[in-house]
This record gives sequence, structure tokens and C-alpha cells, in this order.
Amino acid sequence: MLKNKCEWCKGNALYEKYHDEEWGVPVRNDDTLFEFLMLETFQSGLSWITVLKKRENFRAAFDNFDCKMIALYKQSEIDSLLQNPGIIRNRLKITATISNAKAFIEIQKEHGSFSNYIWAFVNHKPIKNGVKNYKDGPANNLLSETLSNDLKKKGVKFVGSTVIYAYMQATGMVNDHEISCFRYNQV
Repeated sequence: MLKNKCEWCKGNALYEKYHDEEWGVPVRNDDTLFEFLMLETFQSGLSWITVLKKRENFRAAFDNFDCKMIALYKQSEIDSLLQNPGIIRNRLKITATISNAKAFIEIQKEHGSFSNYIWAFVNHKPIKNGVKNYKDGPANNLLSETLSNDLKKKGVKFVGSTVIYAYMQATGMVNDHEISCFRYNQV
């Protein structure tokens, strides 16, 4: 039996797998939260499918999204990444990833975990929106603006309000599955 899904993912096997298994599922693991933060910053200005297609290449190129390893990257790693055709080779995003890893570690130290920090913005439980059609859903909101500003104050880059709203959707802080989608009540 076919399950009803959010319209945005239909017709692309990679999108559908991501939608069915990951998108909107509450993430509390710091390693996964860093991965999504990193991928969302690379997605800035591009389509999400572009990033998803390169996700495994990003894993290989960025030490499996290990923030402690990435925080130690030097110019030689930056030069190597800029030559890697399997990832998005944007110098500003690559260098931001390194500084974001350092800021991520500082946030972990300050709050016990990045999860503690980020989930406090939603009182540690997902916000369940009643999106009927994904085209009517927000691209950002006051909460994503507040979180974006706080992250920027902590030194995190490429985290505008729209990027952060997408991050909140991806990590399940907000449930923007269409109400007719089989995942809406599951997550």
C-alpha cells in the first residue's frame, strides 16, 4: 500500500528515503546535530537535493563530521577540500565549517551538550505545525531568527534565519510534515 508523503519529496528516490527515514525525526545526538548543521550551511543558496547527493562525499572528506577533528583543520586540509570534486567547493563555507566546529565545541562545553543548548529553544519538545501543503509552510519564523542570532553571537557562520529553520525541520525541532503525510503523526 502506498503511503501518502509530503509533496516536496515525491518522485526522487533519494528525497523520499531522506523524508521517510530522517526529515523531521527529533535528533538529540550531538554528532548528528553537527552533521546537519554542517550540511545545512553548505546548502545555503543551493537545493537540498544537491547536498543529499554529495552527503557521503562530505562524510569522507570531513572525517565523518567529527567536529573535534574538523576544528583542528589547517590550510593543508582546506586546500585539499577545495580540490575535492565530490563536495561543494566553496572556500567561505569550508572555512566556516572549521570555525563552526570550534564554536560547536564551545557550546557543548557551556551547555553540557549542543543538544541541551539547541533544544532549549523549543522547550525540549518538537513544535508540531499543521502544514496542509508544504508550499504554505514558512521558510523562517521568529524562533529561527532568534536562534540564528544567538548562534551568530556564539561565532557560528552561514546560519541565517532560513538556514536555521531548515535545520530545525531536518532535526525535528519543528514538525512540518504535511498533515496528510504518514510521517506527520509518527514524528
